[in-house]
Amino acid sequence: MSYVFVNDSSQTNVPLLQACIDGDFNYSKRLLESGFDPNIRDSRGRTGLHLAAARGNVDICQLLHKFGADLLATDYQGNTALHLCGHVDTIQFLVSNGLKIDICNHQGATPLVLAKRRGVNKDVIRLLESLEEQEVKGFNRGTHSKLETMQTAESESAMESHSLLNPNLQQGEGVLSSFRTTWQEFVEDLGFWRVLLLIFVIALLSLGIAYYKRPRLARLAGGVLCYGNPMSQEALF
Repeated sequence: MSYVFVNDSSQTNVPLLQACIDGDFNYSKRLLESGFDPNIRDSRGRTGLHLAAARGNVDICQLLHKFGADLLATDYQGNTALHLCGHVDTIQFLVSNGLKIDICNHQGATPLVLAKRRGVNKDVIRLLESLEEQEVKGFNRGTHSKLETMQTAESESAMESHSLLNPNLQQGEGVLSSFRTTWQEFVEDLGFWRVLLLIFVIALLSLGIAYYKRPRLARLAGGVLCYGNPMSQEALF
């Protein structure tokens, strides 16, 4: 069963369009191979894809697409091939190749609206409804993703502005990062246990030096306290 308007003509003087109406795959192929324009239109602006889709000739739709037919082409009423289609396999082909299920014609009607007006079978209606629902969900997910991207960009911009307003902080972070990188490279080159042993040896040397200097510092401190007392100074030395 074909789904075209009542006043639609089944005759045309364009061979390729007539082949699409008749469902003549072989003749359509020969015409396309001989150089016929796959996007040629009739008096109402419909292409071969419109006419083939309206009659459920999915093989011819695929053939036209292979030869460069514009799947997004609209007639003079703004209808895509999907607006005229009433067959499950043809709808699936068109949608899978990029036609939007929720696109509106010049009267604001979607393919689903026109399908209901024409009284196509319930399987087609259910498919179109399901595809529209998926389109809406996909749009919502895409919108949410865009909002998250915008929020992330704003946050990064704020951090960059904060860095520009606080150059000392940015410089300090750069120095700290450089030191951290140098320390990591040092540990990797020398080895963790060797670095630990080196730190231990340095700590022991520091303690030894402090212990060695302690009596002398004590004597000097005593000399300061006893300054001006000859006997105390003699006692020190």
